[in-house]
Amino acid sequence: ATRHIHKQSSNHICGGSLIAESWVVSAAHCFNGDKSAYHVNLGEYQLQNPSESLVSFPIKEIYRHPSYTDIGSSGDIALVELETPVNFNRVIRPICLPASSVEFPAGMECWVTGWALCVCLSSESLEAPKTLQEVQVPLIDRDTCNSLFNTGSYPDDPQGTDPIKQDMICAGYPEGEKDACQGDSGGPLVCEWDNAWLLAGVVSWGVECARPNRPGVYILLPPYADWIQVLGNSGPCTTGFLRFTMTLSQPVKQKVYLDDRNTVQDRSCRHRQQDPLS
Repeated sequence: ATRHIHKQSSNHICGGSLIAESWVVSAAHCFNGDKSAYHVNLGEYQLQNPSESLVSFPIKEIYRHPSYTDIGSSGDIALVELETPVNFNRVIRPICLPASSVEFPAGMECWVTGWALCVCLSSESLEAPKTLQEVQVPLIDRDTCNSLFNTGSYPDDPQGTDPIKQDMICAGYPEGEKDACQGDSGGPLVCEWDNAWLLAGVVSWGVECARPNRPGVYILLPPYADWIQVLGNSGPCTTGFLRFTMTLSQPVKQKVYLDDRNTVQDRSCRHRQQDPLS
């Protein structure tokens, strides 16, 4: 399931994942304003063609992980508490969370979804009606991903070597071609595990989009399972493959959307213009 955050101008900013009646997981770097500036919208599939299932929720509180400092740092994860609980239905359901002991193996094929600005060969945004996108990517372990990031150089590369920290994982291909893009930040990386779809990671950062040796970087969920449990007491989850995505927009109110899977279009972008995927 996928969902997105945006402000009243309806510009998409970030994604997220519904994990319980009142709780959403997203990226810490998505939130830099007062909570009243954000809303969570659930039940969206095409942003310019609102569905009958669309519902909107104000935010009660935003909890950014205390270890987060800036783009590219550890702890780029946030819990969003909704003002009122969500009523689950066919379209709006939570995603399962992995236990702290789960280790997702390298090479596992997983899925990323969102309403990214699909900056492939131009700077144009996702075409109308702005349909939910998806891409399948294999996981890349931390050591291998650091080796890739230490190969060659790009103007937007992070400073220093080995930028992939202990709480991060990469997904994509050494040759590039498929990746999360600008606008996907906070959105879900989901993997099938024991016949259930688990939220393996949160879209965090990257160097442009789908560049060779620069796969997308995600914050792993297992290291934060206990933190989430203490704050949000994650509730029932679904074994179906749904996507929840949030969208952030300004200038006055931001909104988060949740969408049904329906028929999601493949996204294979070649260039992303900003490091944070927001």
